[in-house]
Amino acid sequence: MKRDFLFAYYQTPRGKLLKELEVNYLQRSITVGCQQTILQVGGLGWENEFIDCSLYQSFSVLDAKKLGWHEACKIQAKSYALPVQCNSVDMIIVPHLLEFDSARFQTFRELERVLKPEGILLVMNFNPWSFWVRYQFLLDKRLAYSWRGHFISRSRLFDWFKLLNFDVSSKTEFFLDSTQTKNGLNALNSFSFISTAYAVKAIKRRYNPIPMTPVSTLLPRLTIANSLGAATQSHE
Repeated sequence: MKRDFLFAYYQTPRGKLLKELEVNYLQRSITVGCQQTILQVGGLGWENEFIDCSLYQSFSVLDAKKLGWHEACKIQAKSYALPVQCNSVDMIIVPHLLEFDSARFQTFRELERVLKPEGILLVMNFNPWSFWVRYQFLLDKRLAYSWRGHFISRSRLFDWFKLLNFDVSSKTEFFLDSTQTKNGLNALNSFSFISTAYAVKAIKRRYNPIPMTPVSTLLPRLTIANSLGAATQSHE
């Protein structure tokens, strides 16, 4: 699915504010080491604004149209068939891709496959209940024509995380002039209807089952109680 609406929205006054908030958020969210592997699925073209590609040399942008900052390592491939080894990536960033992906759940499974255990997955989406996002593509027929995506609610995204054994660590909502980050179970369950977009950070968990070994049946052993004492008494 095309992401024309996303790039056109970034050119609007509200979109420029959203971009600035997302840049600041991504700068704070990249907490892995410079030598660790970071994969961004879905190119933006302004990755240099939130990550130093010369410092993070293991940072790559995967996009079907090979979009992305020219100094970043780029991979041209489909998101639902990642040409990446299993359990090989420390952090994955997915900026506004799932909404335009017809095979988004298969893409989500691919993200889980290539991410290392205890790796970080960061997903950014538009708020499906945002009036301004809806209004923007209805206002311009060209943008409306390019819109082929499906808004993803935060509750549905949380269900996907739960299904694939991810623990959600934080949720951030982007308003016109600020961001709000929430942690903890009670805070994660609360949502705002006026935010423009949201981001969810989750950690991939892997629980190794403990194999059950068969228990061998032990034969009972006979024990003579006070045998030494009984022998002493007989000699007396």
